[in-house]
Amino acid sequence: MFKIGGIFIPVTNIEKSTEWYENFLGVKKIDSWEDGVGFYLPTGSTQLALVKVENPQPTEFIIKGNQKNAYYNFIVDDIEIAHKHFKNNGIVTTEIDVFGGMKFFDFFDLDGNPFSVVNEVDGSPYHSDNVRKMQESDKKNK
Repeated sequence: MFKIGGIFIPVTNIEKSTEWYENFLGVKKIDSWEDGVGFYLPTGSTQLALVKVENPQPTEFIIKGNQKNAYYNFIVDDIEIAHKHFKNNGIVTTEIDVFGGMKFFDFFDLDGNPFSVVNEVDGSPYHSDNVRKMQESDKKNK
């Protein structure tokens, strides 16, 4: 019944951010409106939108202490290539880390918005193939 339609990212400069997202994330413009622009990614159905704000807004939440978590992440097939892509283009990133077999790192856009990049772990219940099987099973059981 429900699925994620779009993710909205606050940015202070639509023009510069549009160019940045097109160049470094490979997004393609769908359309724009007075204070925003919508994109699609090369794969998947979730859309991405940039929304103009006057001041940077948080795109992460605090778990405890100073430990933070981004609201969503990007999945890539080869995390080393993705990391090198950002580093080679002068984009601020964290180092690749590992948690429960999953590799991940964060990168930051022009407004300092943090985004996590992760690889999928074979055998994980969260792997897209396993989730797809659960979704198909749910449809059959209705």
